[in-house]
Amino acid sequence: MSMSSPSPDKATSTDATTAPEQAASPDHGERRFAWFHELGPDGRRAFLGAYGGYGLDSYDFYVLPLSLAAIGVYFGLDNGQTGLLATVTLLMSAVGGALAGVLADRVGRVRALMWTVSVYAIFTVACGFAPNFGTLLVFRALQGVGFGGEWAVGAVLVAEYAASRHRGRTLGWIQSAWAVGWGLAVLSYTLVYNLVDDDIAWRVLFFTGALPALLVFYVRRNVKDAPAAAERLKAAARSHSFADIFRGPLLRTTLLAGLLSTGVQGGYYTLATWIPKYLNDERGLSVTGVGGFLVVQIVGAFSGYVTGAHLADRLGRRLTIQIFAVLSALCVLCYSQVPAGWDEASLLLGFPLGFCMSAIFSSFGSFLAELYPTEVRGTGQGFTYNTGRAVGAAFPTLVGFLSDSWGVGGALGFAAAGYALAYVSLLGLPETRGIELR
Repeated sequence: MSMSSPSPDKATSTDATTAPEQAASPDHGERRFAWFHELGPDGRRAFLGAYGGYGLDSYDFYVLPLSLAAIGVYFGLDNGQTGLLATVTLLMSAVGGALAGVLADRVGRVRALMWTVSVYAIFTVACGFAPNFGTLLVFRALQGVGFGGEWAVGAVLVAEYAASRHRGRTLGWIQSAWAVGWGLAVLSYTLVYNLVDDDIAWRVLFFTGALPALLVFYVRRNVKDAPAAAERLKAAARSHSFADIFRGPLLRTTLLAGLLSTGVQGGYYTLATWIPKYLNDERGLSVTGVGGFLVVQIVGAFSGYVTGAHLADRLGRRLTIQIFAVLSALCVLCYSQVPAGWDEASLLLGFPLGFCMSAIFSSFGSFLAELYPTEVRGTGQGFTYNTGRAVGAAFPTLVGFLSDSWGVGGALGFAAAGYALAYVSLLGLPETRGIELR
């Protein structure tokens, strides 16, 4: 089935039996990184802009989880309050994602991308100046607005340049930028906290969040929207609205895609928020020790993103997500139940945990883009992905409160429920591999 001129009705009619078989798996014997070369000069620049944006998005997100212990001590917070800092970021990301998606469909992908990067950079730096918990909470909420919009806009931008047979790998590699940004954040955390006292180190780490501002200059000078998408958006700008993703067959797609995103991101952000504190408080690791454990997890994450990217084109988007939903739940349960003193086991389990909880995201960029027609693609992808973040944000806060009686390790097992929700929601969504967006 082709979607070169999609409509909202057509966007939801594809299933695993109607996607073209010839596009179901990549050609064998093609040159290495053919997916990147076939983007063309403009597509490659768009890829680099989106990759940098998402990597720095990850960096600016992780400065908070890595600093939670120090922030908690500095402001005298309990686990519920520190968890709220992560939750408000994710809640406001839904606002930012929906707004950025609408802007992407109204003013273009590139302009929306620059806006989101600027917002999350400005308010990450502002967090470093916060005089009290309330102010920090407000600044982190505003940072979440920019944080929420960047991935959806960047993914749509690149998806519209990518050929259908390579779209899973192309968008999966965009996801791998998250592990790169995460790694840079851990490196900065290790250096800053070893050189500066904890009372000021968390502020310095937030100040380094100014780095993404440099990316805006690159995007503005070098990146432009895919020509076909730009023409369709120009023609449709006045005839489509945010409400279109809740009409007709798209309503079912939007609800199920939102549940899918809720489950996956609820599980992921529970782990992203609480594992550093778990390693610090319950495993008794130093700053350097936490950094070392996270490096193993990050290496696993990068490997997972890349592996999941290739599987998305070979096995299909839906099956790939289902496989890693099951594996992620199993890894979480194993990791959270490691007995005290078994640090080597925790270290080794960090690799498969990082691998599986990251590989599940590799199909998201292509899957969500293929579920919606061009005219509302940014809106649909931005809303479903970030609404999932917002609703899933309840998971880190709940774990924070549960940890007061269960311990952080015991409460972490709750993340498995998110992966179960993701698996079930996929049963009502179509396979989209092979759909042509142009």
